[in-house]
Amino acid sequence: MLECISPIDGSVYASRPVLSGVEAADTAAKLRAAQPAWAARPLAERVALLRAGLAKLTEMTDEAVPELAHMMGRPVRYGGEFGGVNERAGYMADIAEAALAPQIIEDSDGFERRIERTPLGVVLVVSPWNYPYMTAINTVAPALIAGNTVMLKGSTQTLLATERLVRAFHAAGIPEDVLQNVFLDHATTSALIAARSFGFVNFTGSVNAGREIERAAAGTFTGVGLELGGKDPGYVMEDADIEAAADTLIDGAMFNSGQCCCGIERIYVADAVYDAFVEKAVSIVNGYVLGNPLEPTTTIGPMAHRRFADLVRSQIAEAIAAGATPMIDASKFADDGGTYLAPQILTDVTHDMRVMREESFGPVVGIMRVQSDQEAIALMNDSDFGLTAALWTKDPARAAKIGAGIETGTVFMNRCDYLDPALCWTGCKDTGRGAALSSLGYQSLTRPKSYHFRKA
Repeated sequence: MLECISPIDGSVYASRPVLSGVEAADTAAKLRAAQPAWAARPLAERVALLRAGLAKLTEMTDEAVPELAHMMGRPVRYGGEFGGVNERAGYMADIAEAALAPQIIEDSDGFERRIERTPLGVVLVVSPWNYPYMTAINTVAPALIAGNTVMLKGSTQTLLATERLVRAFHAAGIPEDVLQNVFLDHATTSALIAARSFGFVNFTGSVNAGREIERAAAGTFTGVGLELGGKDPGYVMEDADIEAAADTLIDGAMFNSGQCCCGIERIYVADAVYDAFVEKAVSIVNGYVLGNPLEPTTTIGPMAHRRFADLVRSQIAEAIAAGATPMIDASKFADDGGTYLAPQILTDVTHDMRVMREESFGPVVGIMRVQSDQEAIALMNDSDFGLTAALWTKDPARAAKIGAGIETGTVFMNRCDYLDPALCWTGCKDTGRGAALSSLGYQSLTRPKSYHFRKA
């Protein structure tokens, strides 16, 4: 049995039995058998069914929002994820015809030469708990539109989310053998991958789990897309709008209790504006209300699991012992020593501290003073991860020059913690590999097939 332990009170909120190896293999076989007929449907029909599924899912908002609060602790005041789900999936539906159109090389009396995009077959999507709907839809939507069938495996922490998503799409008319939600243990998942059950595997989660996915796929020639850890930096330059930078970067660090894939985990600030930035950042965090996520007054809820909070506590304690200065009085928050963790800003930090090097995925951020763009670039690159970087300046040319020197998947200017579906979502270093969303997302979920016809 898989059990979702609610971070609100430690109770078992939901449980589901895992499939046996035989049952899992049978589900994969049914998806494989259904794929050719699904791919043979007109593209416009697949797109229409996808849009109908989005509408059905959006109708479930009132149920899904408190359900998410119970499962992973996000305050109900922030609503659900379906705005982002519709933005991302809707964009992929909008561009599908152009992105999947054949590339015509020649169409003459003598020859017809073209390159088409062909679906890969069955796509396994392994989605995380922090944004179970939005992260899943990044791959589920374009995979289905492109003519693949999909097996969706969600996180134990949000057992009911992927189940709800699939139920909505089935209600809209997508056949059950085209999209299946499954409950699997790690061993069964790895065995399915090793048995070449899938044409592509997309995984969002930890670095160690990503390594396990790659090991399972080794030698099978199965395509793998991985979005793994992150330690995303922000850099505030002397010409930045300090109020806007602090508001946005601190929200990027603390929203969802810091449990965001592209959340801000370290901030570098030009010496001239350092004190003003820190003062504003501290003021923002001191205004937060830590509490039960079901209460509308709560602005920061519990972390999803006790072990996640314990990791962040240990990083903070080690940093303070090594000389970091805590800027937030944790005693003013309802920190229970368990999942409810007081937010923290640390100054006087260095890259010798775990809190500035290892992924925290919690409500803590370290702020360092820098003297130049070169120093900031070196510090931003001094990381095993590379998902996003947020630059704050009024000078786009300067931002572009700095951005070119940063080892990352996305460079933001004057914003952060956002996924633009028109741009490729990707990472480098230990953050993983692959391309999601945008037209490149369709290339990941299809293969090129060439046609060379001699007419005479």
